[in-house]
Amino acid sequence: MEKLSLNYHLRLQEMCDCYMETDYLPVMQGMAGAESKDPEEDAIKYLALAIMFAITEKAKTITFKKKGEELTAKIKNGGKRVLPVPSAAVLDKVFEIMRTILHIEEDKGEMEFSLGLRSGEVNVKVKVAREDGRQTLKIKFSQK
Repeated sequence: MEKLSLNYHLRLQEMCDCYMETDYLPVMQGMAGAESKDPEEDAIKYLALAIMFAITEKAKTITFKKKGEELTAKIKNGGKRVLPVPSAAVLDKVFEIMRTILHIEEDKGEMEFSLGLRSGEVNVKVKVAREDGRQTLKIKFSQK
């Protein structure tokens, strides 16, 4: 029997659904800086947790940055709040996964993205950029 291979977009939606009833911040804290045995799976999990946390905090944006060894994740919801950051390998996978979902191969790109959730859908605008060893992923949430 052939193993069913799910795409990143569907896997991200399923991970959001799986962790919907979770206290996101402690789980993200547990992932912070920890070595990963499966960076791809952990990247999808971290991205799902960060998105769900940003939604519950009514964030306007969530931004992930990597500049050399410096890794950051922040949400903006009136003020700025720093989030726990996973290992560099996991964060690299987060960038790769979002670029794959959006089919952005260029160094810079921007696209609308819809994430189907149990209770409806979330529409966001995603910007990615990489330049001189630096990568940025910014997710802007629609304000209703």
